[in-house]
Amino acid sequence: MNLTEKARGALGRNLPLEDALPTEMPVYVNSVAYLFGVSTLASLGMLIVTGGVLALMGIGWHHISAIGHFVDALHFWSAQVFFASLGGHMIAKFFKAAWRDGRWKTWIVGLLTFAVAVFAGLTGYLTTTSFDSQWISVQSKDAMNAVGVGAFFNTMNLGQVVTLHVGLLPAVVVLLVGLHLFLVRRDGPVLPIGERKAR
Repeated sequence: MNLTEKARGALGRNLPLEDALPTEMPVYVNSVAYLFGVSTLASLGMLIVTGGVLALMGIGWHHISAIGHFVDALHFWSAQVFFASLGGHMIAKFFKAAWRDGRWKTWIVGLLTFAVAVFAGLTGYLTTTSFDSQWISVQSKDAMNAVGVGAFFNTMNLGQVVTLHVGLLPAVVVLLVGLHLFLVRRDGPVLPIGERKAR
């Protein structure tokens, strides 16, 4: 048995096709609160597309090109929607007590995604190479030193910041989001508070 067959077998055991692509959903998911997760995914997709264009065209392209300025604006506003939607998603799931019934792993992966995304947002702000970003990089180095990571992460090193923002952190966010979605599809949406699962 090769690696592909093993992976397909493991995925089939943990996430049957009926759970991965359901044709019917419980009535209690017909709520506005469930739209926050979808808008988070949509804005993440836009962040990846616009960020890929910005990375391919170079770090200063958006300063000298009208199209680059437009793509940079799309990337910026996608980040705003991403964080607003992610915050709304986390608040909605907190008040729905979404960690119940053994779903604490899904909750923890979501919190880790938020933490990595905040750091990705900081590095993204520092890569704009504007006066504001230069000022913030000087000021934030003290914060990095205060928490003990200044020896590993220098906010004033643009090469290091760009590498983290373009290469490492988006990959970690996408992997964590994929794991989060896998756990959601495997375990299904959490029941409303007070309801018991039918046996």
